[in-house]
Amino acid sequence: MRVILLGTGAALPDPDRCHTSILITLANGRHFLLDCGHGATRQLMRVDVNPAEIERVLLTHLHHDHVCELPFFVISGWILSRPGTLPIHGPRGTQAMVGHLFEGGAFDADIRARAAYPLRQQNIAAVRPQVSEYDVGVVYQDADVTISADAVDHIPPDLSPCFGFRIEAEGKVVVFSGDTKPCDGIARLAQGADLLIHECTFTEDFIEHRRKSAVGTFAHTSPSDLGRLAVSAGIKNLIATHIGHVDSTSPVLKRTAGKHLPVDKMGPHQIDAFVDQIRSVYKGPLRIAHDLMRVDL
Repeated sequence: MRVILLGTGAALPDPDRCHTSILITLANGRHFLLDCGHGATRQLMRVDVNPAEIERVLLTHLHHDHVCELPFFVISGWILSRPGTLPIHGPRGTQAMVGHLFEGGAFDADIRARAAYPLRQQNIAAVRPQVSEYDVGVVYQDADVTISADAVDHIPPDLSPCFGFRIEAEGKVVVFSGDTKPCDGIARLAQGADLLIHECTFTEDFIEHRRKSAVGTFAHTSPSDLGRLAVSAGIKNLIATHIGHVDSTSPVLKRTAGKHLPVDKMGPHQIDAFVDQIRSVYKGPLRIAHDLMRVDL
């Protein structure tokens, strides 16, 4: 099983990181996409994967930095001759979101214009995704793979439920946290994982700034809490991802993100802070994610 982190950033525009998206590829060539944040389609092409060959998309939650690429990804797959309907698995609210995007929705004019040509009519099903809304339990299963979900704690579930995924295939287990603060759901999913890909958006200083500023959610996992989870779950390899721009040197971000982040503390040295704080608890194999990071299991 091959894992490629297509995007490893958080909610703000970041010149160095795309939004969250993870490619899972089985040894038999089957491709699965976890989340579909900005940049996912282009990143797939950078790793020599045709977006039209993604078998299905699974969404952890409906924050824009995990789903905003979806219309471009679906329409691109249509143009690149996806042969049939794309299955999309998402939490409650996914059907309503997707229903506003394509025929009769935001991109209706584009689709009608392109569908005037016979070649695009041949695979018009590609812009008619089949949405399945899931809850806790098995999301998808066949002879090759089992993908299960458990609830995590990020935003109020009455607004949008949030989940993490456990992917079991080829005798290996990969777990993706989605966005969450420490909670029982991710602890259950992570048990014994060969690879845990877990959000670690901010160091504790940045989480405290978010807590005080009330500018946005601070329901994220600190590096030390992530280290504790990795130890208690007995995971074999850890990747910290969804890096919340704390390492950025972008002048634009530093000029504009003052209400979101303590910009005076931003810089590449924050990656060392992540490592040090995780390492204060967890001593096993550790990577801090960057876009297009590849892991082969």
